[in-house]
Amino acid sequence: MSEKIGIIVGTNRTGALSLEMANYYKRKIEAEGNETVMINLQKLPESFAFSALYHNRGKDVSYNDFQTNLDAVSKVFIFVPEYNGSFPGVLKTFIDGLRYPDSLLDKKVALVGLSSGVQGNAVGLSHLDDILSYMGANVLGLRVKLGEIAKHFDGQQITNLTYEGFINEQVRKLLAF
Repeated sequence: MSEKIGIIVGTNRTGALSLEMANYYKRKIEAEGNETVMINLQKLPESFAFSALYHNRGKDVSYNDFQTNLDAVSKVFIFVPEYNGSFPGVLKTFIDGLRYPDSLLDKKVALVGLSSGVQGNAVGLSHLDDILSYMGANVLGLRVKLGEIAKHFDGQQITNLTYEGFINEQVRKLLAF
């Protein structure tokens, strides 16, 4: 059964491997016959933290497109680079701008951590899991943690067979979830 799967690139930093890894997953998901919806935080309006949150919720048309794209999917992969031992602030701000309480309610979510260190953003994924659980998302137990990412991924291909195995298993499990 074909589904529409969301892919959130959890950083707005240009040149980050998160976008390339998201595209790597995108190819795998589409090869299984599914459609993908890319939600790339690099494309957020520059002033969205002021024009789309709190008393301005729903007023920023370009931010509202992100909400519409998220509303169109029931399953989401979130690519989460490690920033200062956690996840990027822009990802938290993006989540804070979403309509509450239903934006993530009952969505099935898979987390992918990326880092230049060895832990693959394990701590950041834990922080994010707490927030997603609070918002009612169903987070897949298999969190893929890709440590020393630049050593194992050239932007197109994974060279670490263990990583490749976990990625394939995670894609399969979220699609079946």
